[in-house]
Amino acid sequence: MSQAAPARSAKQRKQDTLDRLEREVDVWVATAGPEGGAPYMMPLSFMWLDDCVYVSTRATNPVARNLVANGQVHLGIGPTRDVVHIIGRCEALADDEVTEEFGDAFAARAGFDPREDAGAYVYFRIRPVRVQAWREANELAGRDLMRDGVWLDAD
Repeated sequence: MSQAAPARSAKQRKQDTLDRLEREVDVWVATAGPEGGAPYMMPLSFMWLDDCVYVSTRATNPVARNLVANGQVHLGIGPTRDVVHIIGRCEALADDEVTEEFGDAFAARAGFDPREDAGAYVYFRIRPVRVQAWREANELAGRDLMRDGVWLDAD
């Protein structure tokens, strides 16, 4: 059995998280139906822009229906021993918010362009409310990086 690496400082953990949000392409998106409905999880490509996570999926997918219905979401990035967990509030983008510049940036980041698919896609803006990051048990105590939408002081 290997020994865990030393715990990262809060400052390093926050920087590693921001780096991952800039670098990674896919995120696990977990939602639940309204009023105690069934949970649903699927991977989606994402874009990190202006401190928000943007995803797009077919309007008929359970994730889209759940996000429209209750606007609550959990996101997971990375393997279980190096995870970023985000709890967020979500809103669908209005048609005029999906500008050509935004659509092109999302397509370049995601590796596909929802605007070109035959099905109706919806773009969502997810504003993080809570962000946690940890690798091993030795980082669990300091895993909170953001609470109530505000980044915590990173020493």
